[in-house]
Amino acid sequence: MTEAIIRKKAGMSSVKDMPLLQDGPPPGGFAPVRYARRIPNTGPSAVAIFLTTFGLFSYGMYQVGKGNKIRRAIKEEKYAARRAIIPMLQAEEDERFVKEWRKYLDEEARIMKDVPGWKVGESVYNSGRWMPPATGELRPDVW
Repeated sequence: MTEAIIRKKAGMSSVKDMPLLQDGPPPGGFAPVRYARRIPNTGPSAVAIFLTTFGLFSYGMYQVGKGNKIRRAIKEEKYAARRAIIPMLQAEEDERFVKEWRKYLDEEARIMKDVPGWKVGESVYNSGRWMPPATGELRPDVW
């Protein structure tokens, strides 16, 4: 748009002749500007948050304690079952050991038959105590 239409004056002779056109506030003025810090007071208080947190923590620790009791009972049951079958397992191992020991003594007698004064099954150590072989398994085929 041209100045003539805006200022309602035909043509422009001088800038000084132009009527003053200035922006101003709307009628009644502008709305007030909020510059103060306003912290809303909505939401739970610090005490409520603390008590809720304490309650949840206490409930969690209670659940942990219950789980520990259950886990301890299961572990004790497992150990009791193991203690109950130990004699049977030991008897089976003793039976296996006797069979292997017999094979070992037969193999020793076969190998040492030409050595004078050799006594089969006699310990070469003079401790006076019987001790099972340190290998944990008798394997005459390897010796």
